[in-house]
Amino acid sequence: MKAPSDTTKYLIYAEIIAEGVVERPDVVGAIFGQTEGLLGDDLDLRELQKTGRIGRIEVKIESKSGKSYGEIRVPSSLDKIETAILAAALETIERVGPCAAKIKVNKIEDVRASKRKKIIERAKDILRELFEEPEVESEKIADLVRQAVRAEEILEYGEDGLPAGPAIDESDAIIIVEGRADVLNLLRHGIKNVIAVEGTNIPRTIVDLSKRKTVTAFLDGDRGGDLILKELLQVADIDYVARAPEGKGVEDLTQKEIVKSLRNKVPVEQIHVLRAKEDRKETKEEVQKEGKEKEIREIREAREASEKRDFISVLRRHKEEIEGKLIARLLDRNGNLIKEVPVRDLVKVLKTNNTKASNLIFDGVITQRVVDLAAKKNIQYLVGVRLGNVVKVPTNVRVITFEDL
Repeated sequence: MKAPSDTTKYLIYAEIIAEGVVERPDVVGAIFGQTEGLLGDDLDLRELQKTGRIGRIEVKIESKSGKSYGEIRVPSSLDKIETAILAAALETIERVGPCAAKIKVNKIEDVRASKRKKIIERAKDILRELFEEPEVESEKIADLVRQAVRAEEILEYGEDGLPAGPAIDESDAIIIVEGRADVLNLLRHGIKNVIAVEGTNIPRTIVDLSKRKTVTAFLDGDRGGDLILKELLQVADIDYVARAPEGKGVEDLTQKEIVKSLRNKVPVEQIHVLRAKEDRKETKEEVQKEGKEKEIREIREAREASEKRDFISVLRRHKEEIEGKLIARLLDRNGNLIKEVPVRDLVKVLKTNNTKASNLIFDGVITQRVVDLAAKKNIQYLVGVRLGNVVKVPTNVRVITFEDL
């Protein structure tokens, strides 16, 4: 089978049994056909494959004694939950071609975890080979081995599967960092009571831990760290805050920098005081800014209102000229005539004509068909005698009847 792409996070492995002879195209067709519309637009298989979030579906199948047996492999770059939903959808398939069939998901492989395991094993081999090099100091080799072993200690903690060190449960105090790479770096330097939030949306696992542990938030010295800190302070019970040097990430710090940053941690009460001062300053600046923006907005709205009145008068003039004559006019953005056609030809013109019109006025009934064509042509104002059976008007089209002018 073809290897997954570099962006693949997970591989879904499933087995299929069909009560008859089927081939690969039959299986792939059944997967796309029977899951279509099942999970909504966001998890539509065809769209996911077009955008590269689902790789090429691999099927290996053979027939024996009137039945077909095979393996299905689906590469996914979706997140863990979406991949699990997709895997469950495969098991709803009941037929392949004319044959009854059953699909069962056997496992979902974390491709990244497999790669990391291979890297660690290879790193150990390389480190063992380094002993043959006389210029490499034994202390350095021992330190590298220790770091590799510590990196293996990373685990998935809690119902959210967060990257964490092995000492989270046994420690009274924990360190919260931003991502998996931060956890790995702290593990390499012997700090095992560490867990990552994996984004600005703070997981429930972190919130629960913060209620029963002494918590230090150890965050990057950048804008991302500021955002995560803001979220943590809102939803979790944080005791101390430590930051990496400005512009640096926790994952890049040396042992000396880690120790210094943690030693310089500050109580969360001090952070709240600083934030209160900043908020007062920002509030004052915002009031001044809003005053200026309001003034500018009022001037702009007055000009736009004047322009709108002028444009409506132009549309009114066109209406008077075509009313009762079954004529349609395509206008530019200023209301100047671009093209005039009989109303009976309007749909054909909108379908085929490449005239760049911004407005349309016609002596006829505004139908859903005309509205949809106008939207495709980027018509801003659509003016007709009256509104017909129209159930949906796109936001980019302003519909006006002759009565409104």
